Amino acid sequence: MTRTIAVIPAGGAGTRLWPRSRRSTPKHALPLGGGGQPLLRDAYERAVAVADDVFILTEDAQRGIIAGVLPEVDPAHMIMEPIARGTTNAYGLAALTLIDRYPDAVMLTLPADHVVRGKAHVARAVRAAVRAATQTKSIVAIGLKPAYPSTGLGYLHAPRRGPAGTYRVARFVEKPNLATARRFLKSGGYYWNLAWFSWLLPVFIEELERHAPSLVKGLRQVVKARNAGNLQAAADLYAKLPVEVVDRSVMEKTDRLLLVPAEFEWADIGNWAELAARVHSDANGNSVEGESILIDTRNSLVLGDRRLIAAIGLEDLIIVDTDDALLVCPRSRAQDVKAVVEALRRAGKTQYL
Repeated sequence: MTRTIAVIPAGGAGTRLWPRSRRSTPKHALPLGGGGQPLLRDAYERAVAVADDVFILTEDAQRGIIAGVLPEVDPAHMIMEPIARGTTNAYGLAALTLIDRYPDAVMLTLPADHVVRGKAHVARAVRAAVRAATQTKSIVAIGLKPAYPSTGLGYLHAPRRGPAGTYRVARFVEKPNLATARRFLKSGGYYWNLAWFSWLLPVFIEELERHAPSLVKGLRQVVKARNAGNLQAAADLYAKLPVEVVDRSVMEKTDRLLLVPAEFEWADIGNWAELAARVHSDANGNSVEGESILIDTRNSLVLGDRRLIAAIGLEDLIIVDTDDALLVCPRSRAQDVKAVVEALRRAGKTQYL
């Protein structure tokens, strides 16, 4: 029976969720799922339920953060990037690291920063994806029919049935504009790309060699240096690799991409407005955490920390208070919070990052 190895990518900082999400408390270390525990813990429990073994894929700078959330994960089950260099390099490093130990295994990617509900539906979709990856020797994506015309997610167009209960992916579409997203919803055959992938390890490495051969050559040198115990050489080699995302370098080019439709509840909380839409709101449409007094205030997200927040006559606002920073912006500008992080970096105010 084919062994299933879940790999949980846990990197990045979630810059659109500043000032809660920082380098010291990245998005996946925050309790955004509604259950009171970090998203990474939720992802790990989800992975343990569907896989034979679980590895965390992260960068050296987050080693302590991961250990704080998942103290039971030993170093042998952590695949470390020296620095973040994009998902193609990260997944390639994971695949080349695992294939010596598990040459015939299926690798399953389950990102650490998603909010997911529906254990039975998750298990059903994962089993179907693993089975299809094994039987067809293809890359299998798990997709969801779009619930609304999102412009912040990628789409998979899979209108025709494929083998082993799948659909054949005709093309990838990255973050369409609103008119295009509405057309996708109306026409059907389009699915949100969750970045939940399943592949036999040799299959993914073959596709990397086909579509990104120079990158694979560099990754093999990194793994060789690491296996020889020369960690500094491995880090130097890895830092020279071009930043690549797997959607563009592999998924958009491969002819071995299939899709398994799923039905579980899912969200990638990419900004504060998306979180506000998922948090229970009061009669005035306000989503509140912490102490607050709201007068004639509607449809706002108010997240306090240690002090009372009082608001009068506000509408459609986001207010996020922390010990050393306060964010106030219209809900319609939630995507632009990333610009604050970039401005802080340019100004050298790294203590707020």
